[in-house]
Amino acid sequence: MTKLNLLTRYMKFKFCGFGLVFILWLGVTALARAEAQHGIAMHGDPALPRDFTAFGYVNPDAPKGGELKLAEYGSFDSLNPFIVRGQTPRGLRDWVFDSLMRRNNDEPFSLYGLIARSVEIPPDRSWVRFTIDPRARFSDGHPITVEDVIFSLETLRDKGRPNHRSYYSKVMEIEQPAPDQVVFHFDTELPDREMPLILALMPILPKHWYELRDFSETSLDLPVGSGPYQVAKITPGRQIVYQRNADYWARDLPANRGQYNFDTIRIDYYRDTSAGFEAFKTGLASLHEERDPARWATGYDFPAARKGKIEKHALPHGRPSGLRGLVFNTRRQIFTDPRVRKALSHALDFEWLNANYYHNAYQRIGGYFENSDLSAVGRPLPEAAADLLRPYAGSLPETVFTQGTSLPATDGSGRIRANLRNAKQILNGAGWAVENGQLRNRANGAAMTFEILLVRPEDEKLALSFARNAKLLGAKISVRTVDSTQYEERLRNFDFDMIIYDWYASLSPGNEQLYYWGSAAADQPGTRNYPGIKSAAVDAMIGHLLNARDRDNFAAAAQALERALSAGHYVIPLNYLPVDWVGVSSELERPEKTPVYGYDMNSWWQEPKN
Repeated sequence: MTKLNLLTRYMKFKFCGFGLVFILWLGVTALARAEAQHGIAMHGDPALPRDFTAFGYVNPDAPKGGELKLAEYGSFDSLNPFIVRGQTPRGLRDWVFDSLMRRNNDEPFSLYGLIARSVEIPPDRSWVRFTIDPRARFSDGHPITVEDVIFSLETLRDKGRPNHRSYYSKVMEIEQPAPDQVVFHFDTELPDREMPLILALMPILPKHWYELRDFSETSLDLPVGSGPYQVAKITPGRQIVYQRNADYWARDLPANRGQYNFDTIRIDYYRDTSAGFEAFKTGLASLHEERDPARWATGYDFPAARKGKIEKHALPHGRPSGLRGLVFNTRRQIFTDPRVRKALSHALDFEWLNANYYHNAYQRIGGYFENSDLSAVGRPLPEAAADLLRPYAGSLPETVFTQGTSLPATDGSGRIRANLRNAKQILNGAGWAVENGQLRNRANGAAMTFEILLVRPEDEKLALSFARNAKLLGAKISVRTVDSTQYEERLRNFDFDMIIYDWYASLSPGNEQLYYWGSAAADQPGTRNYPGIKSAAVDAMIGHLLNARDRDNFAAAAQALERALSAGHYVIPLNYLPVDWVGVSSELERPEKTPVYGYDMNSWWQEPKN
């Protein structure tokens, strides 16, 4: 329900005399308690002062010009990045559509003014007020108004992706107390302290353009946006070219200074990452984000690299590990028992894989937030986190409160008999036994037969190694690699037995955790709850995460969530890198400092050619 101003909000009720005055006083007083700020942080105050001039990881004087050429694999068939249907090209959301505020990648979760020149929140974060910068414009010159902000929220809430629908449905009321101000009120019965920041990151859509179109449908119309780039041209499925908007109103704002420096960004699509790397070798791409340790170790001995035209950079970062792993679809009957999932995890020989396929480059992921203070991997659970989990002790193993879930390990020789013996004992206790060479459920005769669905050919050797070891347990596993369109469609509808997936983690996990692990997301197509997790303990820990008022309580909630997830054996954890590997054309320049979240291409530039 949208309210145009404070007065109409209260005039709808038939109060009289002192009663009306008192109610109006309460409303105005509640909104007056907050002070307009230049930024907002999830916990504490933003690190940068009101008069900051640029983020600390950019070159404020970086020259504009040149072209960034990227190679992407797969395809795209839509320019609507806000709905489940279709595949959209890389960069469309971030380069074409601005938000009310901009994230500083060198803080856990702090935002600074962009379309909104100021933000106000009360101590309980039950509402947030944004004041729109009067200079803000869409790429076609139309002013960005409060009406566009409200339209964006209502459209994404009603027709957007599942995460948009979930986030924005927490807005109970919308007000416009002044022509340039909008106030969002949240559900005080279900408090969520992250919501002001979630609203601040909402993409702002031009009402005058989208209201003439069916937002729920895919489209290849070149969109009108609010960001630093415009879509200049496309060849559907093959190429997209972004052109820097020379009239971009926000180019010199402190949150943008020294960024979005390339005049054009051209992205060509290739069959797979190997084809994309070949394009990079010949100069058709100016940057290659490397994920293959073997190629990183031995694949850069080619003419352009030998001549110094290509450089290798291992750039440090401070991100949590996130979670990359083999994912069980617990919607499948054979994977409903956590003991079965635990047993099959013994068939993965990470140490052998790392030594023989990955040049010992990887570290094993032990938890969902490893490499940060949000994890308690390998140590007793802190008391504050344990207290959060105790109401759910009956549904959790005792190890949750001690050392947590330990991953099976080997000596790397390839001989894993001890692990397989342990797996057989667990399977036997869960009611599974081998009959005529096939692992079967003794109660219903179901065979342990399933498929690992892949999209990256590079993952085949890992999946096949796991399948070979699992065969010794009597499991029959096939490995299938499909094109990106089919893969995305099957993931969207949870039409798989097992996949390899990589969930990104930030230093401030929040509402996306509902989208990843929440019970409500398990049966909702388009979410990333690929394992199909339905756990009261997990849901409760996400709730504690969203309502933590300080960093200590926040860390305790994250540690408790990590333990609850690990106890379910929903994923067989794989690997992560403490650095980012990037092959880069020598024509590109970057700032000296790398932010905590890792390198940011938006701050790179190309020196002018003489």
